[in-house]
Amino acid sequence: MPPKKQLKKADKAQEPAAAKSVKHHEEDRQGGWVEPTTVTVKPPEQLALTDKELETEHTRVLTAKDPVAPKNVVRFSFKERVYKLDASVEQCALHFELEGNLMHRESEDGKRILAEIDAIRIAQERAAEAEAMTVQGGEGGAAPEGGAAGVSDKKLRNQFNYSERASQTFNNPLRERPTVTEPPPSVGFNSMVTQWEVFDAFLEDIEVKSIAKDKSSQQQQKKPQAGGGEKEEEEETQKEAAKEGDIVHSAAMSKSLKVMERMVNQNTYDDIAQDFKYWDDQSDTFREGEGTLLPLWKFFTDKVRRKHVTALCWNPEYYDLFAVGYGSYDFMKQGSGVICCFSLKNPSHPEYSFTTETGVMCLDFHPQHSSLLAVGCYDGTVMIFDIRNKLNKPIFQSTVKTGKHTDPVWQVCWQEEDLAKNLNFFSISSDGRVTLWTMSKNELQFTDVMELKLAGIANSSGEEAGEETSLVGLAGGMCFDFHRTSEHLFIVGTEEGKIHKCSKAYNSQYLDTYTGHYMSVYAVKWNKFHPRVFLSASADWTVKLWDHSQKLPLMSFDLGNAVGDVAWSPFSASVFGAVTNDGKVHVFDLAENKHEPMCDQKVVRKSKLTHVVFNPKQPLLLVGDDRGGVLCLKLSPNLRKTEVVREKEKEAAAAGAGDAAVKKPPPKKRGAEAEGAGAAEAQKVLTPADKEVNKLEQLLGLGALGGLSGAGGGPFGRSWGA
Repeated sequence: MPPKKQLKKADKAQEPAAAKSVKHHEEDRQGGWVEPTTVTVKPPEQLALTDKELETEHTRVLTAKDPVAPKNVVRFSFKERVYKLDASVEQCALHFELEGNLMHRESEDGKRILAEIDAIRIAQERAAEAEAMTVQGGEGGAAPEGGAAGVSDKKLRNQFNYSERASQTFNNPLRERPTVTEPPPSVGFNSMVTQWEVFDAFLEDIEVKSIAKDKSSQQQQKKPQAGGGEKEEEEETQKEAAKEGDIVHSAAMSKSLKVMERMVNQNTYDDIAQDFKYWDDQSDTFREGEGTLLPLWKFFTDKVRRKHVTALCWNPEYYDLFAVGYGSYDFMKQGSGVICCFSLKNPSHPEYSFTTETGVMCLDFHPQHSSLLAVGCYDGTVMIFDIRNKLNKPIFQSTVKTGKHTDPVWQVCWQEEDLAKNLNFFSISSDGRVTLWTMSKNELQFTDVMELKLAGIANSSGEEAGEETSLVGLAGGMCFDFHRTSEHLFIVGTEEGKIHKCSKAYNSQYLDTYTGHYMSVYAVKWNKFHPRVFLSASADWTVKLWDHSQKLPLMSFDLGNAVGDVAWSPFSASVFGAVTNDGKVHVFDLAENKHEPMCDQKVVRKSKLTHVVFNPKQPLLLVGDDRGGVLCLKLSPNLRKTEVVREKEKEAAAAGAGDAAVKKPPPKKRGAEAEGAGAAEAQKVLTPADKEVNKLEQLLGLGALGGLSGAGGGPFGRSWGA
């Protein structure tokens, strides 16, 4: 419709409305009341929509995006060195901005401004009061009578009523305390340097150097065929003589630097040190039969890159020090060997390190002389290092003349001193020999204690055995372990999977042979508490528990992969750990679960674990892999429970539940002998070791410990004790 026509219609509609309003006003004047009417006024440009169109919903989405913001911002990426589209664009559009000076009332500036305003207001009020007083005083003097009618009730201040108030505080008296100290001792010295003194000192230095040079030349003439080790020793002595006057390279400075290095490392690894000392997994209290291993430090050095950890051993005197042997189990890739002694106080660098010509296969610290380290190598050599020496040279070493092994030495073990107080140790090798090495004054003396014959040949007669041995050879020895209480008894694991019980008194036959493994036996370990129980680990994926008085294993545990090593814990007779080629550490506690491990944890990636060893005092576990790494793990509380701890937990649980322990009356005995026996039993108190032995006997169903004789009732029948 054209706009003119619409306006005309609107005028026509408004005319009757105005006429009606006039009528209403007239009726109101006459006294009547009429309900007012509502008139809807529409703007002329409004659309006229039908009811159906009005009911239609039109959805509109409001977004916070700026329609004017650019969408193709390109920025240069310094990481990838190309221009890339930047998706993050600022969508905020600022329409109005005004800087204000508002301050919070509680802020320092706000409090200061309020204080200034109050001071100004108080000053103004005082000024107004003073002005009012002056005005009132002037009016009162001019009209003393006229203001009688308009007297105000306001009290005026008396300007002459003024009193001065003062107070005096007490001054503390000063006290002098003189002291007399002794002056530090002082020594006055002076000297005058002249040209001839400098010349004399220069001549003395030249003379000392010439004498040292003459001595070294004389020694070289006397020993023209001296080996490389002796030359190195002479060079070291000369260097030490030169460094005696050098403070920077002195022994005291090196000791101080070592202490500082340890302090810096402890600050660097402070969180790990705190976990080692104080942290325990509290979740163990809510889960019975399970435990965890907390990784602490990892020990590694660049010298041993791409080498295998072939041996681990804790120092018997310093419980934070341990030795690691590095070699290679891949016999096609053999190289030099390294021995590193690490400390938990300095995980970044080894305390001592030695190198060998061939790979290190085993090592062991002497139990009394903790600085002596026996080492077995891949070429069959055994040697002894003194870690106190700074020279990279063993103090004793076996040679072909002194009867060294012809195959790799798999294990060495120190023994008690003999009657002549000579230090000695045993070694086992793949050449089938178990050899005793004795340290004499100048060399190692050897004695073959046992020749490991094959199981079938060892049971045949003497002549036949000799012929077959010369044709077939001896059984390859892989590991051995000596008994804790009976010095003559030891067990041997072989490559063919057999375990032999041997004695130092018999070198021609075995006391007993245990058949249970089908592949090489990598480790055999006597229990540290029970004298009849030992463990064996093999490449056939199993760990077996044996009683050496029985030929069949008591228990067998399948770990699903080749087992590299096994070790008993030093604090409990029922806890042991094992490592496998898939990088897992298995910790068993037979008192909690006889069938499955309490902890089955993977600690390395893409590596094979080779060895495991428990710390003799701390709840720590060391594992080595085939990439040269040694990882220190902490046992959770569930993995280190002893029998004493279990008894205390049972007593606490019984006391908390309110269970009264039922005490059985003691058996009646007659006579004085019975009374004496009862008193002896009452006085006998079980030690923690006895409790561990009793626990293991109950778990495995073993009889009480008593006398035990060897094969055929030989001379080594003796009583066994815990």
